[in-house]
Amino acid sequence: MDPRNLLFWYWEAGITEFFRLDNGREPVRRLGDGDADYREKEEALRRIREELGDCRRCGLWRTRTNLVFGEGNPNAKVMFVGEAPGEEEDRQGRPFVGLAGKLLTRLMRDAGWEREEVYIANVLKCRPPGNRNPKEEEIEACSPFLLKQIEAIKPRVICALGTFSAQLLIGKKLPISRIRGRLLEGWKGYRIFPTYHPAYLLRNPRQKTVALMDLRNLKALVEGER
Repeated sequence: MDPRNLLFWYWEAGITEFFRLDNGREPVRRLGDGDADYREKEEALRRIREELGDCRRCGLWRTRTNLVFGEGNPNAKVMFVGEAPGEEEDRQGRPFVGLAGKLLTRLMRDAGWEREEVYIANVLKCRPPGNRNPKEEEIEACSPFLLKQIEAIKPRVICALGTFSAQLLIGKKLPISRIRGRLLEGWKGYRIFPTYHPAYLLRNPRQKTVALMDLRNLKALVEGER
């Protein structure tokens, strides 16, 4: 049977969710009214990536290995935004896959999310040499693409990971220690929920419990809005 016909049969029969074989519970794709929305957002993200191209809008292109655009569910309720790729992200071309990324994945899972449910990106799409802090001109050149990703996905909440992400999205230069764990209004009215960057948590492991509490509170908030 043609797989497309099989999908249509499932839809007609009222079966709208498919599940992973590894845990038997997490839906990986939903059909029906939301499917067209999924495809529309997926296409919007594809166009943004195409516009980004082989970006040379700032000097970071000279030292990068790969652009790190972002990945995840275009229909995500929550979008996680960090500051910039690290060494492993630069090598693989994927966000949050190094030590900090593995910690973020564990924290998300402990809070009740799988990576496939959310969308993950960074303010910068290229790694700053030596993982230094982003420069203002780099943020100015690169952040428009992040903002376009946000508008394509339209998440209910954006979890800003660390100072640079939070300051960009809130539009105020406030320390992350002062605003973490709070739901704030940010760019274009999007709700921003700042918390510590996982790289900071690797250097300050005592704060992992605080960050996990933040993510659990965020999960409860989003789930309560169903």
